[in-house]
Amino acid sequence: MMESPLLDVSVCIVSWNVAGDLRVCLESIRAQQTPPSFEVIVADNASVDESVEMLREDFPEVQLILNEENLGFARATNQTLRAARGRYLLMLNPDTVLEPDSLRKMVAVADLRTDAGIIAPKLIYPDGSLQYSCRRFPTIAAAIYRNTVLGRLFPHAHAAAEYIMADCDHDTQHEVDWASGACLLIRREAYAEVGELDEGFVWGSEDVDYCLRMHRSGWKVLFAPVTSVIHAVGRSTDQAVVPTILRTHRGMHRLYSKHFAPNVLARALVWLGVWLRAGMLIASWETRRIVTAMLGRLRGLWRRGE
Repeated sequence: MMESPLLDVSVCIVSWNVAGDLRVCLESIRAQQTPPSFEVIVADNASVDESVEMLREDFPEVQLILNEENLGFARATNQTLRAARGRYLLMLNPDTVLEPDSLRKMVAVADLRTDAGIIAPKLIYPDGSLQYSCRRFPTIAAAIYRNTVLGRLFPHAHAAAEYIMADCDHDTQHEVDWASGACLLIRREAYAEVGELDEGFVWGSEDVDYCLRMHRSGWKVLFAPVTSVIHAVGRSTDQAVVPTILRTHRGMHRLYSKHFAPNVLARALVWLGVWLRAGMLIASWETRRIVTAMLGRLRGLWRRGE
């Protein structure tokens, strides 16, 4: 039997309890003008909201993969990539919104730049401001700066600006070290050579790891601001703040240990820095939560005249 012909793009999305955002994302895909041929694959990580019902009723064209538990981003993304038939594989977060011609423009760039394994568009916040979504690879020095009080005291220092590429023109196409996994167009040949996402990264840093592996296999990562994609940043992670902080920092630790810590001392410093940062973030969030609850209680007492 002859295999089905390849489509131009397979849009690969992982979803977890973000029905509202997912609807807007899928509607923006549906609204593509003169698009290349494409399919949409959604892996749902055991959502308990109306996501699955919405997909079945309102988006029957979507290929749905239902997981009985939350597999994390990397494992679920790999499920969608294995099911994909496109010449290009678009890793897309559910809290993104495409412009009407985003797919066509990204594919046009990819067809011209055959040396690029990954094409990354410009990302913007919902208010239209720029997201620093392409970055240089982290170093031990950058990690120490960003994860200690130095980063808070001197947020605009050269080390910070260099890492987030604030010194680069974000309206110009250029090669980068890595780009945010919120929206990445991956060439099928590059995917076949580099392989799947490392499932040891449960949530966070898998995009850095994947771009690094692309470079080591001889492929370019290209920032192409031919289109702007709105990214709301972490809506699903807002539902479980502390577990998300822990998973994210576990990913950071794995990334540094895997690629950037050449000896035992460096790995020990990375471990200490990453988990100190995680502890500080959790303590800060818990403090805000307690203060907010106390203020709410005081307002209630004041309104009742107690």
